[in-house]
Amino acid sequence: MPRTALLALLLSLSAPLAAEQILIPLGQQGGGDIALPARGDAKGQVLERFGLPDQEHPAVGKPPITRWDYREFSVYFEGERVINSVLDHRPRQPAEEQH
Repeated sequence: MPRTALLALLLSLSAPLAAEQILIPLGQQGGGDIALPARGDAKGQVLERFGLPDQEHPAVGKPPITRWDYREFSVYFEGERVINSVLDHRPRQPAEEQH
């Protein structure tokens, strides 16, 4: 048994120590020029700053989580406070398709 373990160790050390690194670019969500509601903002603050949402989803779960959808982003509320704001995904067209 010790010979098998030694052989396995020697074989693993003889493998190349370099590995190819593959970078996969992540899509960017917007250019950072869109201001989003901040965590902790009240619903009233969001309404004053961004207006009425395009769509308002009813509360789900406990604690109740509500979602408001705007043209470019969605806002998630727990009760009356923002817990998260996210940009909607807009797939980019490949460079050869852009004209």
